[in-house]
Amino acid sequence: MSAPENGLIAKTRSVEELIQSDRVDVSLYYDPELYEVELEKIFYRTWVWVGHESEIRNAGDFRTTSIARRPVIVVRDKKGGINVLENRCRHRGATVCEKHKGNATGFTCPYHSWSYALDGKLRALPYPDGYEDILDKSELPLNSLKVGTYAGMIFASFNPDVEPLEDFLGGAKHWMDLFMKQGAGYPIKVQGEHKFKFGGNWKIQLENTTDGYHFPIVHKSFMSSVDEETEEMLSFMHDEKAVTHALGNGHSVMVMVPEHVDLDHDDGTEQLQERFAHVTEELSKTMEPAQVRRIVRSLHGAGFNLNLFPNVAMSMSFFRVLNPLSVTETEIRHVALGMDGGPEIANRERMRVHEHFQGPFGFGTTDDAEAWERVQRGSYGGPQLPILVNRGLNREVVAENGDKVSHATDEGGMREAYAMWKRMMSQ
Repeated sequence: MSAPENGLIAKTRSVEELIQSDRVDVSLYYDPELYEVELEKIFYRTWVWVGHESEIRNAGDFRTTSIARRPVIVVRDKKGGINVLENRCRHRGATVCEKHKGNATGFTCPYHSWSYALDGKLRALPYPDGYEDILDKSELPLNSLKVGTYAGMIFASFNPDVEPLEDFLGGAKHWMDLFMKQGAGYPIKVQGEHKFKFGGNWKIQLENTTDGYHFPIVHKSFMSSVDEETEEMLSFMHDEKAVTHALGNGHSVMVMVPEHVDLDHDDGTEQLQERFAHVTEELSKTMEPAQVRRIVRSLHGAGFNLNLFPNVAMSMSFFRVLNPLSVTETEIRHVALGMDGGPEIANRERMRVHEHFQGPFGFGTTDDAEAWERVQRGSYGGPQLPILVNRGLNREVVAENGDKVSHATDEGGMREAYAMWKRMMSQ
């Protein structure tokens, strides 16, 4: 569908009416016309995260994913370049790859066998005698998206005129660099992932990542399952150093463990957790004490959640990726991270930490998903009941670098995301 003009959205409501400084209209969760405009003006116009470089190390390595409805292939070509190709044959539109990941020399449509190279060029088609003088193969490559990378993160955009990726990331780049320090000197790699769906609008999950207010309530069962040291580490409700930064362009970061924001900084006073004693003992056989501390202190990941608008969170020790399937259904990928080339015992422990909270049978995934679905069900209560995002407005300050800063339990991250939503939907 074509987008309404002059900032007018569904049923002639303006963006100004839908998004205010302290609240948003509840129709953002369920209006199908509004959802269609979101796809066109946000997901198909800006930078969207599609993968991590560790997933496509070698020539021919690929993974498939989707940007909203549009399926894409993320692939490394023979020259080492990264391509993001629309997974749609130029002949009759069939997908040319259905595997989740693998290695290939090219992609061939199963319908009429049109064959494409790793850079998307049309290589061959069967029975070409019906195409003399009416088809030029060079004019029919797979649609290629604009690609950008930063800190190993791969982003793509359908918009050829999209702003430079580094400009879009802006103040988030500093936090992305800090996040990658959890590799303890090793590059970060993807260890595995799982996917699930929840019955709710994508923005409900977008709000969640830098919402510290819900953590001790929704994740009470998780907190009761961990050791005393982990519980103390994650008890940030009354820590004045636990803050949220609105970073611009819809991005935000919530600091939960201030002493782990920069994992390169270690004053030596932090006692290593007893639960990781077996890791410390094993690593100490072959590593210097400083490197052992560096790795063990990193097993929980970074001390913050970073939200990158519109679809990926770099959340302590994992990536959380959202993809809207419909106005009321969203797919979530939880991607576990490890140290590329790091000690196996530490990577196994990182996986156990991931499974405990965000794994398929972990505490965090199930509790969050139930809360999200309850928000969706409650949203049908009526337009006179807006969604409030006003917590912390009375104590929000502007830092020297321009970040809006408030406590980790405040809703500054949500306000930042909706400010970007409002800006993009008004264009």
